Amino acid sequence: MIHAAAKHFEMVCFFHCDTPWYHERMSKRLITITRELSKGVGALSFSEPVTHVYNPLEYAWKSHRAYLNKYGEGEGRVLLIGMNPGPWGMAQTGVPFGEVNWVRDFLGIEEEVSQPEHVHPKRPVLGFYCPRSEVSGRRVWEWAKNRYGSAENFFNEFFVINYCPLCFMEEGGKNRTPDKLSSEERDIVFDVCDVALRKFVKALKPSKIVGIGGFAKNRAMKTLDRNDIETILHPSPASPMANRGWAPQIEKQFESMGVMLPQMT
Repeated sequence: MIHAAAKHFEMVCFFHCDTPWYHERMSKRLITITRELSKGVGALSFSEPVTHVYNPLEYAWKSHRAYLNKYGEGEGRVLLIGMNPGPWGMAQTGVPFGEVNWVRDFLGIEEEVSQPEHVHPKRPVLGFYCPRSEVSGRRVWEWAKNRYGSAENFFNEFFVINYCPLCFMEEGGKNRTPDKLSSEERDIVFDVCDVALRKFVKALKPSKIVGIGGFAKNRAMKTLDRNDIETILHPSPASPMANRGWAPQIEKQFESMGVMLPQMT
């Protein structure tokens, strides 16, 4: 059964997202879906051990909107799906895998970031002034630059989203991923995010859907009721495999699924 927040989101999308889109820019469609996703997850509440929840689609909306406006155009690309924001990446910049320096210098995005309603004292939001570097984001965009040369070239072939837009933290500051939520809370989050993912896929019409890590692949397979979802290794430094040369491994994975990559720049 779809919970109330997800049902509300789905009804809103029926009236606002399913209207004829041939006269709209793709980025406008993505913005509509994203705003409703943000409202849907923003209506949810969570209990311990989760003590703080960041929704960068709210307080870092300017950056995320700039990301959608700048790189959201185009059907038929490879859709890369991450899990959820990291505390030093998208939670700071509002951009998926949003390592501060790479978002500013490679993606060309730098917008004012406000504050979550409740800030964890060990996980401050400093926006583009954050001195911490998110390894996962750095690996993703460094590979994109080395292989494609420019962000524009990369986004001609790919688009990147996160399945869940929320960053969950425990009292001590530990990051808690969506799959580790209590079963009831997890199901409610999944209900809302599933609706959004279906809308994103309908809008983008991707040539291929690739989960960045097993979680994203499994959610996409279940949500979309498809068995052709691919996966690449997640770039997290918590993964011993990723620490043994992430880029060469994912290039082999792309090759095996038939994604053609250009020569190194």
